[in-house]
Amino acid sequence: MNKWKKVLSFISAILMVAVLTACGSTSGESNSDQESTETEEKDKELTIGQINWAENIAVTNMWKVILEDKGYDVKLNNLNMGSTMKALEAGDLDASLEIWLPVQDANYLKEYKDTVNFSDATWYDNAKVGLVVPSYVEEVNSIEDLNEHKDMFNSEIVGFDPGAGTMEVTEQMIKDYGLEYELLSSSEPAMLAEIGNAVESEEPIVAPLWSPHWVFSKYDLKFLEDPKETFGGVEKIHHATRQGFEEDYPEISEWFKNWKMNDQQIGKLIEYVENSEEPLDGAEKWVKENQDLIDEWVK
Repeated sequence: MNKWKKVLSFISAILMVAVLTACGSTSGESNSDQESTETEEKDKELTIGQINWAENIAVTNMWKVILEDKGYDVKLNNLNMGSTMKALEAGDLDASLEIWLPVQDANYLKEYKDTVNFSDATWYDNAKVGLVVPSYVEEVNSIEDLNEHKDMFNSEIVGFDPGAGTMEVTEQMIKDYGLEYELLSSSEPAMLAEIGNAVESEEPIVAPLWSPHWVFSKYDLKFLEDPKETFGGVEKIHHATRQGFEEDYPEISEWFKNWKMNDQQIGKLIEYVENSEEPLDGAEKWVKENQDLIDEWVK
């Protein structure tokens, strides 16, 4: 009887070890699976910088919709242009979708070319920047006309975000033309409100603006001639990413490079986003209507 007790005890011990080993193995596999899942989830997350400009809000929300349809988790981080570039350099942002070259953002390209990846690819090839006035201001058709009519404009150019590339180019333009004007900083919505108020009252106003922009479909504005070409000619819009982005997100990198929009496409997208209670709703509507175009980008 004692002999059988010893045999049974031995068998029980072996079974216990086997059970514990199996539990340990299962636990290890569970931890490994959990770590793998967490890594995959992290690989599907990215942060895109958003600047409070109409076309920037439109395209960042458009890409949020496109990428989330593909299973990515996209966060939009609202920053000004200067902070955007610093965040890309530090790796706190994955991408910024609006870099105007060769003139407007040339200073950022010069400063960050070794620490931020600026794309060779462009998504919009017919951009224009300059000073605008309402078309009813018939006396002024060129930047060179402004000093003669400075009293008409109270010697003020109504601007937007300080630090924006176009604002810095406008400061240079004031020097190049010897204008006796002050450039006022505010924000894009505040500048557009000033333009709207002036047009409603048929008063003169001069401001730096760019195309593509919905404001040209709402108000009859004209670009002033720029004989010294301080604002440059045709601008192209690029994107920029943090270092290592292409290795971490090769698929998205290719999609960004394939991305192209024309006047009608970007104009309609901005219109949908501007007229929606939430920008994402307008972007979703546009994406739904333009799936064939998007399929060309994300093929």
